[in-house]
Amino acid sequence: MGNNIIVAAPERNILAWKAIHRHDALNNRMKTFREYMDGVRALEEHTYGREVISAHDREVVICDPYTGGKRTMIMFASNNYLGLANHPRIREKVKDAIDSYGIGIGGPPLLNGYSRLMRLLEERLSDLKRKEACKIFSSGFAANLGILGGLVQAEDTVLYDELSHASLLDGLQIPGIASIPFKHNDVHDLEQLLIGVRGKGTCFVAVEGIYSMEGDLAPLDQVSALCKKYDAVCMVDDAHGTGIVGARGGGTADLFNCEDSIGVSMGTFSKTFAVTGGFVAGSADLIEYMRYFSRSYVFSAALTPITLAAILAGLDVIEAEPWLRDRLHANVKYAAGLLAPYGMVSQPGGGIISLMIPKGMNIRRAASVFHQQGIFVNSIEAPAVPIGKERFRLSFMAQHTRADIERLAEVVGQIWNNPSMY
Repeated sequence: MGNNIIVAAPERNILAWKAIHRHDALNNRMKTFREYMDGVRALEEHTYGREVISAHDREVVICDPYTGGKRTMIMFASNNYLGLANHPRIREKVKDAIDSYGIGIGGPPLLNGYSRLMRLLEERLSDLKRKEACKIFSSGFAANLGILGGLVQAEDTVLYDELSHASLLDGLQIPGIASIPFKHNDVHDLEQLLIGVRGKGTCFVAVEGIYSMEGDLAPLDQVSALCKKYDAVCMVDDAHGTGIVGARGGGTADLFNCEDSIGVSMGTFSKTFAVTGGFVAGSADLIEYMRYFSRSYVFSAALTPITLAAILAGLDVIEAEPWLRDRLHANVKYAAGLLAPYGMVSQPGGGIISLMIPKGMNIRRAASVFHQQGIFVNSIEAPAVPIGKERFRLSFMAQHTRADIERLAEVVGQIWNNPSMY
């Protein structure tokens, strides 16, 4: 039955499939999901999980899922904003770290996993975020879980932007956490909620510096001012802002000059730094408290010396080559001018431009056309965004050329202006 459904309705998404089969036994769910994916592949509408066989840069070489051969593509799907994934200075620093520290540790930071490189990185990140202290998590997802699980008590309330990342939403599912969403970037709605919860324990306000699916900036100066007015703790997930916005590359609070008003500054290493891991910066007391009460920190292994060395070297590059940020923002501005006719979700605040798909577009078929034209982009479907809000998310790098961006815009125009292609 799974294959018949897929062939008859190729636009059906994974969320719809899950709703249909949610009561099936596990073995049947696995079988029918395999049939579902086989049907999608048979229609050449599957561009997830493409195997990259080169270093990540403005161009990558992949193993083409349709032909099995090698294919060179222009990469517009990586959050490697400054090109640090293949920067020669970072590669050399990582090689040096292997010689000095080996490749792994085998334990959590609280026990045997706290290395000299980790201490140095915490100090550098504290300086970058203008905070007293910092601690390193195994991932950005773990960092958000650790913030909520470690800090929020039953009598507290978390007010959060409705477009917050899945890691925050999952953290809010921890038993005992009370939470209320507010309209995206709507400071009036936020203020009304702050008034309503005043006096009911500690209030936390969670926003993102740059929203990953929209690409827009939070009005962080206004949000942090409201937090100060109502004695709330301002928590910023700056995964997509750290390293690329602000005069120093310090992130969104640096951009808005409101670092002193941020209570909890969170970030990841999987975007600008192009590796993995996460961090939280704040007061010395807050960080020391979280070291012992954030379960995703206490019970996770420490980052490897290789990863820590890459991030430290990335900070060196961010400080020494500010022109990379300038080139990134110039590329985004140029792309936004070319792509404006095609339904940009919002004005970009960092390295992301999202294009809402036209009515009637089969996003998977359109993604296949991008692929055939040599443009590697991310097609975003439910559950990453609500059904009916599907889009293409384009990520830009400092290394992209104007010719790359013009080629991207040319292919977007071909697809958007020719419904027969999708």
